[in-house]
Amino acid sequence: MTLEKAKTICTKTQYGEATWWEILQLKVYLIFDPECAKFSAKNTRLSSLCDRVNLVSLSEADKAEMKERLQEKLE
Repeated sequence: MTLEKAKTICTKTQYGEATWWEILQLKVYLIFDPECAKFSAKNTRLSSLCDRVNLVSLSEADKAEMKERLQEKLE
């Protein structure tokens, strides 16, 4: 497994999108690669902080509306 693939699986795990097989592979990889373990710890911390402050993002419709308003102001 490459570091990039491990980072991708780590991120998928944070969002609940990783399969059990990917999670198992990641856990084994984390044992042998300290750099990836460090990335995983930071990613987990960031996700935890976002959850604590109830961070939400704009919906696609809201983003499109905001973009239209900005375009109108620029014209």
